[in-house]
Amino acid sequence: MAAAGLIGLRRYFSTPGLLIGTALFAISLTPSLLPRTALFQGVLSGCSFAAGYGIGSSLQWLAVFLGLRMPPGGVSRAVTIAAAVASLALVLVALGYTSTWQNSVRAVMGMPPAESTDTLRIAAVAFPVALLLILIGKGIVTLVRLVWHWLLPYVPSRTALVGSLIIVAIVGGTLIDGVLLRSLLRVADRFYEQLDEVVPQTDPAPARPDQTGSSASLIDWSTIGRDARIYVQSGPDAAAITAMTGKPAITPLRVYVGLRSAETVEARAALALAELQRVGAFDRSVLVLVMPVGTGWVDRAAMDTLEYLHGGDVATVAVQYSYLTSVLSLAVEPDYGTTTAQALFSAVYDYWTNLPRDQRPRLYVHGLSLGAFASQASLQIFDILGDPIQGALWAGPPFSSRIWQYATDNRVAGTPEWLPRFGNDTSIRFTNQSDALGLDDAPWGPMRLVFLQYASDPVVFFEPEAFYREPDWMRQPRGPDVSPALNWYPVVTFLQLAVDAALAQSTPIGYGHVYAPGHYIDAWVAVTDPPGWTPDQVAALKAAIDADIYLP
Repeated sequence: MAAAGLIGLRRYFSTPGLLIGTALFAISLTPSLLPRTALFQGVLSGCSFAAGYGIGSSLQWLAVFLGLRMPPGGVSRAVTIAAAVASLALVLVALGYTSTWQNSVRAVMGMPPAESTDTLRIAAVAFPVALLLILIGKGIVTLVRLVWHWLLPYVPSRTALVGSLIIVAIVGGTLIDGVLLRSLLRVADRFYEQLDEVVPQTDPAPARPDQTGSSASLIDWSTIGRDARIYVQSGPDAAAITAMTGKPAITPLRVYVGLRSAETVEARAALALAELQRVGAFDRSVLVLVMPVGTGWVDRAAMDTLEYLHGGDVATVAVQYSYLTSVLSLAVEPDYGTTTAQALFSAVYDYWTNLPRDQRPRLYVHGLSLGAFASQASLQIFDILGDPIQGALWAGPPFSSRIWQYATDNRVAGTPEWLPRFGNDTSIRFTNQSDALGLDDAPWGPMRLVFLQYASDPVVFFEPEAFYREPDWMRQPRGPDVSPALNWYPVVTFLQLAVDAALAQSTPIGYGHVYAPGHYIDAWVAVTDPPGWTPDQVAALKAAIDADIYLP
């Protein structure tokens, strides 16, 4: 009865598709950069099976289309049964190794091993995901065949086939991108906009006149959302800095301009400059232009550590450019962030360059994740050569970041992609969990650019090319936080990294896309060279901050 069912299944499903799909399903259980829950593993495995099925069925169709000779009567019953048994055995063996593979990732991140993996839940999630994707694929194939047959009376068969593929691709792409995705993104944008506005009605505006949103501020408190209010109000004051460092301090200045604070990008940049002037930001020693992540969130660990190191003699300004999460913003509206970053930099830089050099603050730019992507776009090197800023700290830069990509691609031969060296090390340096910035043989130049990145960060090391080739960062030697059991597989590794990118902030602090305060301290010390700090004092500050709680 079971055998008859298998034979009947052949009429509706491709045997090569089932075989390759099963192989990719099993491979998808192997480790990647981050540990995965059963739910996400199930989604990944379902997508992998569907991708393999599509490859197998496409190869089978291509063989028939090219007129390749097939066995008389097709694939025999015995071969079908043997293939099904082998596939089932492969899946069971791979599921049995899932815990071992996932624990190899957890081990390098200092996480306790998972006692077991919910293999039934993985299978339960993977099956409907794979079935849905296969049915969608079959629907597309049906459309291609319909258009093909409509064209056959007018053009040769092969021409009709190519035409049908092109027509379905154009129409489908237009409908999906122009109608479905845009509608969904408008819904998402509106949802996050409303979420940004959801703050307690009793949440009072700041009392200090030098705070954004106060009664003296040029920025209305009601125009900035939850993340902005946290940024403005959560920083340490002079007393907290002195208590943490044992050094005299003043209260830092934090300025934030929300999307609702002004109508246009240029108006928001001008408002940011005006607010900086109002609060006396240009009288501080350090001024940092901060690009937040997609939702407007600014990493507390990055800002607090800078303020501790400089005794509060710091002013920072952030301008919101989106309501969407970084992943959505990067996918559909990357220009929003870059346009805002360029407008803010241009407004502040033009004012800063007209100040006396011995009386103006040192100027830096900073961004995490999508903020790092946007911030790099604002730094037009040739436009500032005559009067350069002092530097930048970019943490977790996305793989498509302009300056990061250039420096990584042109790294010194023999240095790994996950911790490269660039040129003579006087302008650009990279670091990770272990401070790699203090190079005795390379003094800094006038502008210091530092990339803080972890080898386990999929936002940094996702590569579309991983679909068909092994990324350089996977070759030996590997980063200390990458599983030694990780291997590259066509198609599957691409899907694994895509899922990892979605889970990038699910790791412990100091791994993945969650950057640790101590590592920010090393980077800020290298970039800004704070006065009066000995190595022992820096180590003591790290220990004191590690005792505090920094949530991503």
